[in-house]
Amino acid sequence: MLNKALLLAFLLFVKGTVFGQTADEMIDQAKTLEKQMKEAPALSLYKDVLKMQPDNLTALVAASEICSREGYRTTDKAERLKDYTDAKSYAEQAIRLAPENADANYVMAMAMGRQALIAGAKEKVTAAREVKRYAELAIKFNPNYAKAFYILGKWNIEMLNLSTLEKTAAKLLFGGLPEGSLQVAIDNYEKCRKLDPSIVLNYLDLAKAYKQNEEQDKCIEVLKKAVGLRNIYLDDENYKAECKKMLDELQ
Repeated sequence: MLNKALLLAFLLFVKGTVFGQTADEMIDQAKTLEKQMKEAPALSLYKDVLKMQPDNLTALVAASEICSREGYRTTDKAERLKDYTDAKSYAEQAIRLAPENADANYVMAMAMGRQALIAGAKEKVTAAREVKRYAELAIKFNPNYAKAFYILGKWNIEMLNLSTLEKTAAKLLFGGLPEGSLQVAIDNYEKCRKLDPSIVLNYLDLAKAYKQNEEQDKCIEVLKKAVGLRNIYLDDENYKAECKKMLDELQ
């Protein structure tokens, strides 16, 4: 009996380690790599954690978010589809584990929103309902979730700019969708900026919304702040370059 107990303890220990590292140590290392904007090796580490601990919520959330970002930046259609599919799969697992976790709901909203960008009209309008729902759940469970407010801002812009085909599909499937609002989008982007003033993409889309709303002075103010921000994510330099281009055109 004692030998069996010792064997079980040993197996549990091995399950929680890879090459001498515990899952927690690997997650800490992955987070450090993310801060260094080394997303590919960070994702690889999160995947290694999930091989040992498939129900590790931190790794699932992080892997989903990185996959969504990687899919957004790649130009290869097949690779983008795979990244978005993986992002949604990780998010679904996170939701099953912790349906009331704000991070899990946020990455689901993000994954579905990114998938919708490359989907057909029917799939896009179906996803639109769920993107809004999961973003609102993230805020319900964490009222100060900046990135969830960004997604709601983006959702309003996407709804505002639905094509005629997409509006027809929405009417046939659901009797229509809530209309997007430019002002609500701006309010959500501003809420995101207040809660987390470091998200470069939020500044870019906020500036675009102000421009669309013919508020040029506010657009310029946002762009000026954006170009001076510190890079946090791998794509931030490109977003800042787009902000600089917009700024040059407006001044």
